[in-house]
Amino acid sequence: MTKTKKHILTVDQEYDFEMIGICSHHNDYRLAWGINERLGINLLRCEEEYVATNKKGQRISDHSMYEFKDVDNFTEYYLVKNKSLGKFLIPEKPTIDYFLFLYENYSWETDKLIAELREVQSILGVFSFDPEEIESTEQLIFN
Repeated sequence: MTKTKKHILTVDQEYDFEMIGICSHHNDYRLAWGINERLGINLLRCEEEYVATNKKGQRISDHSMYEFKDVDNFTEYYLVKNKSLGKFLIPEKPTIDYFLFLYENYSWETDKLIAELREVQSILGVFSFDPEEIESTEQLIFN
């Protein structure tokens, strides 16, 4: 009887977005307006909410989302509410109210962006996170 060989394929996930956590006491539309004013962008509420799924692809929760695609600078902005009906988009960060994702960021240095966001009146705190250090970011899909 021959022995069967098992091969294990491991894939290192590479993330092409930056992840900024935002704490705010305002509603999402008020926060989006403040960010738009400060950064000179135009975040608009998406008709469909962001759907969070588990590893099996099952729907967990829906989160309000705003987006702006800056075609001149090749950068896409996504503002997503972290908590919706008691469920979190990023459960490892329950104290964060919103996440701002910059997909294919060619416009901003992270430190400069954080400094600008801290000037928005409705923002209480801004934090940069490395997506590779947070397990639940594997399920994040934009586009």
